Amino acid sequence: MIRLTFHGAAKTVTGSKYLLEAGGSSVLVDCGLFQGLKNLRDKNWQPTPFDLKTLDSVILTHAHLDHVGYLPRIVKEGYNHRILCTEATAELAEIILLDSAKIQESDAEYANKKGYSKHKPALPLYDGKDVLATVKLFREIPREKWHQVAGPIWARFHDAGHLLGSNMIEVEIRDREPAFRILFSGDVGRYDGPLYHDPTPPTECDVLVCESTYGNRDHPEASLLDGLADVLDRAFARGGVALMASFAVGRAQQLIYLMEVLKCQGRLPDVPIYLDSPMACNASDIYRDHALDHDLTEAELCGDRPMLDGPSVHLCRTVDESKALNNVRGPAVIISSSGMMTAGRILHHLQRRLPDKRNTVVLGGFMAVGTRGRSLEDGVPSLRMHGMDIPVRAAIEKVPGLSGHADRSELLRWLSAIKQPPKQVFLTHGEPDAASALAETLAAERGWKVTVPNLGESHTLG
Repeated sequence: MIRLTFHGAAKTVTGSKYLLEAGGSSVLVDCGLFQGLKNLRDKNWQPTPFDLKTLDSVILTHAHLDHVGYLPRIVKEGYNHRILCTEATAELAEIILLDSAKIQESDAEYANKKGYSKHKPALPLYDGKDVLATVKLFREIPREKWHQVAGPIWARFHDAGHLLGSNMIEVEIRDREPAFRILFSGDVGRYDGPLYHDPTPPTECDVLVCESTYGNRDHPEASLLDGLADVLDRAFARGGVALMASFAVGRAQQLIYLMEVLKCQGRLPDVPIYLDSPMACNASDIYRDHALDHDLTEAELCGDRPMLDGPSVHLCRTVDESKALNNVRGPAVIISSSGMMTAGRILHHLQRRLPDKRNTVVLGGFMAVGTRGRSLEDGVPSLRMHGMDIPVRAAIEKVPGLSGHADRSELLRWLSAIKQPPKQVFLTHGEPDAASALAETLAAERGWKVTVPNLGESHTLG
């Protein structure tokens, strides 16, 4: 019997966890944190919904927190087997998880200091020691080679084009003839996206588990470089600072790359760019170490100019360096994390910059429901941070098409490589409207049998 249970990313875009059981073995595909609305975040604190004593292995699509952020929790609870991933994913996941632990420890300390937690004392979900124990379990495997994950479960990675080291995972259950094939899309990247190669075409499969983040809409057709140039032109014309909320891993490096390309093209003045995030600075180091994994098509006319750490790019690692940015006047760009404005240094910059109409807050990519980024996108007059309501007078801009996820048309283009209809398709990692819209399209246009599973839903395959 083959069984697949959806313990995360079911009718939501976070908390990816898929439990695959076959031939007496048990494998978890991704192990992410829930983010966004409080009812989702609270699920991180509920008992782990599967038996860790029977879990043989974990295999990761990529290093974003909603795909790896729960790993230290299961390690803290006793999991001590392999965690399989690419080399870049292992390196990026380490800095992401250490940052996550630091934030949780800091939040717990602050809650105890202010006495607002229901728990006495407030404790982090996990701490830095749990992360270090987790990192020791990482086992790096290359793409395009089959690996035995557990028992009859074999897997190989294919480049998903979403993030450095990201993959879709092709699985074979080899206790039958022919082998039963399952394809986990992970997060599918964009075609012609900056820094990353196009996603590898999907393989034929019996069952497909596919993301649907943008399943009901397309990104703007305008050039990403043109869109970014227009947003920054308006920001600099206002006379203030362009504050960019960015995921520290992936998005921050893309933004720097695109701005350096615009400078090479003479479309952007050589304004200072401040990267204010220790994690983003460390991630940039990893990106440089894996230069062969990059697609630098846009930078072909820039010669030997470094595209991630040029002379006008300033890395701010320390608290003092971050505080000094309070004195920066425009034109300038400050990139800070987190991408959806849920935590981190971005909150202090927002508190400083939002009340001034000369400044611009630049949103990039998808903003989940319940995050401050979505609130600003929706036009709220004030934003609550650190117990205060901060007036929103700064301009709020969004760079069109700045997303690491394939949109509806790109997903359909990617899926068109599958010629033989899968026996079953599951759409995950999308809010209900997005997943349902893509399900209806695939059913109507291709005759595919599509299910949008609920959280905790289990299916017998084959």
